[in-house]
Amino acid sequence: MPEDPKFSEGQALPVLRRSIELPDMVAYAGATWDWHRLHYDTEYAAKSLLPGPVVDGQVLGAYLAEQLLDSFGPRAFIRKMSFRFRSMVFAGETITCNATIVSVGYTPSAVIGVEQEITINDRLVVSPAKAEVVIHDT
Repeated sequence: MPEDPKFSEGQALPVLRRSIELPDMVAYAGATWDWHRLHYDTEYAAKSLLPGPVVDGQVLGAYLAEQLLDSFGPRAFIRKMSFRFRSMVFAGETITCNATIVSVGYTPSAVIGVEQEITINDRLVVSPAKAEVVIHDT
């Protein structure tokens, strides 16, 4: 695969913003069979002195993956991904996923290294987050 001028080191990927509402959280719990009350029960969360149900952490990983696949297209495959939680996310909050390309290589497919983070306003939610994406030429 010849070098693809669309991707270069230091390039920011399109920002992904998502508001995570309680119905989204219940749907995710149903899809994953993760019915811990902390993820959907407002009263249970309040008894734990939390402002609301807590978004399942793997949802945040799914949004990071969505950002990558939306940015790189249908030929992209996430080969590696890692991320670290810094803060909880609660029902009704809006997250922002930011990403920057940190490396571009060809072997012969494009191999793109990306650093990501998730924030809510000025609060850091996920960081560091790193991914390696392979973009196949066929």
